Amino acid sequence: MSTIRHRRAARRAARSRRQAVKERVKQVLFVQGGGGNTHDSWDNRLVASLEQALGPGYRIRYPRMPDEAHPNPKAWKRAIARELGKLSDGAIVVGHSLGAAILIDYLADGDVEPRLAGVFLISTPFIGDGGWPSEDLRPTKAAAADLSDGAPLFLYQGRDDETVPYAHIGLFAKTLPHSTIRRLEGRNHQLNDDLSELARDIRLLE
Repeated sequence: MSTIRHRRAARRAARSRRQAVKERVKQVLFVQGGGGNTHDSWDNRLVASLEQALGPGYRIRYPRMPDEAHPNPKAWKRAIARELGKLSDGAIVVGHSLGAAILIDYLADGDVEPRLAGVFLISTPFIGDGGWPSEDLRPTKAAAADLSDGAPLFLYQGRDDETVPYAHIGLFAKTLPHSTIRRLEGRNHQLNDDLSELARDIRLLE
């Protein structure tokens, strides 16, 4: 009987340890950029870099956005809402390129659940005056006015970005003066598949 009790106690202890580890794991949602095969051939490398840099204390969700070759902001915002609904308070959200612009628009809608610990935007196009035109997304200045003051906001852009003009990061700096701006020398639109700076900023939230 003592052996049976010992085994049961060991199983209970193992379950408790697994639960404790699960509770310590921080949740990250990564919203991909737009374009054909972006999920599997481009932004997956960013996710791999972030996973490696963050280590086992973080779990990254990387869903495929609907019709990535022809992004529809309304459909993507619904997908973002579904994915965030699977996470707990204290989650972190990362967006790349057009996905980051759509994420800004989603956050500006308000009533975001769960409560976010941080928002990290990579190679984000500025929408409106001085940036990209859009009939589907509100101008970034208007979206900025509707963003809550809750989660800290970080933006990153490489000086050698061949897709989003480097001047866009300056527009963000003026429009979102309380955000943290990272200008990265020698980095392209994909930040050379290196998200080490972003990972470092995420870890500083701990």
